[in-house]
Amino acid sequence: MIEIIPMMSEHLDAVYEIECSTFAIPWARSDFEHELHGNNLSIYYVAKDNGTVVGYCGMWHVVNEGHITNIAVAESSRGQGIGNMLIDALETEARAREMIGLTLEVRIGNERAMRLYNKHGFRVEGIRKNYYADTKEDAAIMWKYFLDRDREVKRGAE
Repeated sequence: MIEIIPMMSEHLDAVYEIECSTFAIPWARSDFEHELHGNNLSIYYVAKDNGTVVGYCGMWHVVNEGHITNIAVAESSRGQGIGNMLIDALETEARAREMIGLTLEVRIGNERAMRLYNKHGFRVEGIRKNYYADTKEDAAIMWKYFLDRDREVKRGAE
């Protein structure tokens, strides 16, 4: 059974292993340590399957929005809905903190991730040219707003 729980120091080795096997330019283990113990904006979760960490996600709570920093699932555990569960955990936390929405950057060529984010209501709002240092690939800036922006803008103009 998969459970989503807050990330703790004891999860760092497994998270770092998933990070390195997932991303071309992985974060350092010390980056995750800083997120847990030195960054008061960060919110991180792990997915555990029978006690084993099989995925993780994180975001920063910046003013009134959530900036998703990373989501990854171990290759052996992909296709089981764990990515969905992790996104749901971030959204639940963001709504509980009354954020206006969630944003992230994703490689334009990462079709699997783009499909996952689209499924959860994220939409491309812009492009960051040459965002990824390893390939100079562009990043799509995706947003999922929790409020009806047009209605809020109109209300603010009254």
